Amino acid sequence: MRNSKVISSCVLVIFLVTGCYSRDVRPAGDHTDRTSFMFPDYQEVTIPCNIAPLNFYYTDPDLTRAVTVFSSGGESVTFRGREVVWKEKVWKRLVASASGSEIEVVSTLKSGTVEEKRWKIHVSDDPIDPYLTYRLIEPGFEVWDDLEIVERHLESFESKVISDWRHTANKCMNCHIHSQARGDLSMFYLRGEGGGAILNRNGTLRKLSLRDSSMISPTVYGEIHPAGRFGVFSTNIIIPGMHSFANRRMEVFDTASDLCVADFDNNEMMSFPATARDDVFETFPVFSADGKWVYYCAAPARPVPAEINQLMYSLVRVPFDAATGTLGAQADTVWSASAHGLSVCHPKASPDGRWLLFTVADYGTFPINHRECDLRMLDLKTGNIFTLDEVNADGSDTYHSWSSTSKWFVFASKRGDGMFGKPWFSHVSEDGSVTKPFLLPQGDPHFYDNMLRSFNVPDLGSSSVGFDAEEIGRVWKEVPAEDFN
Repeated sequence: MRNSKVISSCVLVIFLVTGCYSRDVRPAGDHTDRTSFMFPDYQEVTIPCNIAPLNFYYTDPDLTRAVTVFSSGGESVTFRGREVVWKEKVWKRLVASASGSEIEVVSTLKSGTVEEKRWKIHVSDDPIDPYLTYRLIEPGFEVWDDLEIVERHLESFESKVISDWRHTANKCMNCHIHSQARGDLSMFYLRGEGGGAILNRNGTLRKLSLRDSSMISPTVYGEIHPAGRFGVFSTNIIIPGMHSFANRRMEVFDTASDLCVADFDNNEMMSFPATARDDVFETFPVFSADGKWVYYCAAPARPVPAEINQLMYSLVRVPFDAATGTLGAQADTVWSASAHGLSVCHPKASPDGRWLLFTVADYGTFPINHRECDLRMLDLKTGNIFTLDEVNADGSDTYHSWSSTSKWFVFASKRGDGMFGKPWFSHVSEDGSVTKPFLLPQGDPHFYDNMLRSFNVPDLGSSSVGFDAEEIGRVWKEVPAEDFN
């Protein structure tokens, strides 16, 4: 009892210290995510016309005076002090005046001497989908605690928890994904006893046991067909292990993986010889925008972990029959790992059918501990590959999703500190050019200073999913998982 009191006292001290620290300034510097005179760095970013206010603070700890003037057209707003925190009505009025144009900003900063910095915020008249879901998870290796899946309203700072540890006995839960940004067609997993795949289709929640006797494991990664009847999934034997390379921390790899299709109308699982081979690892399947193809990652099987650094995945595709749920027998290589000397994971097709985003790494298919991970974009119309230098940084850049209009994408990046993933947004033009990404705005400009969890698999939604953590808790406790055969 005495020891527990000591521990509680220590926890209280830590809490009080971090609470006092919340208004302190974290200066910019090397090996941080604060490389600019301001944080977040919103200089020269392009934002959607409906985004929440861009609150920030100046990072110089010796700053004695700061004046910031925003202007566009006939509108002008002035802030005095280290922090810039907007009133929502004022922000919306300024952004409306700048839609399709830009906001001019002048930062006058005094720290010994006076320095004037001029920069711009470009305002696109392309709106972004108003909802974003993500899993909040502490960085870790083989354990989890206090998981939450959150839905954030991007036009404001409002959010709600749609599944959490409180209502599910602290179960592991996998990230929430939409089908082509539809709020009424999405799913995530509650793992372990009493769990299952939680399918949200047309406002109805179902708990599904997506496994039959022929599969090597329950389904792991996948996506819902645009029409909603089918889902395509990988089934994987996943092994985590500590890495011998200090800068990689931990490796996660498959010792076996296949593809399968779930028929949600008939509660049937289907597998196919061409995508259930022992000599090939298949993973991360997704549908094309029209639902006629399945893109996935495939690699010749290798003994792992002994040859993990030689495990290279290519991007391939097979035809999909939307009437029967059948995968084709012949896979076409879209992007060759051997030709490029890199491994691919996480393909995502834009809803308009024009683009396909994917991640590349030195090897393997689990990128979050690989700082070299970058995004690539394939033009499905011309076959051109864009390296997206404007977007990629020095940390793992991956776990991306598209807006319903295909004008915006969001991705998780560990840029800077290499530890915590955060959501970043970029605009895509018709010619494939992308803009400097901006960090998800928060009401408190110091929010990220005290956030000790990662935003995992950010996924855009055109509407709210319509359920919350309490309803998911009821489904977990009261609704039996529907068997598939």
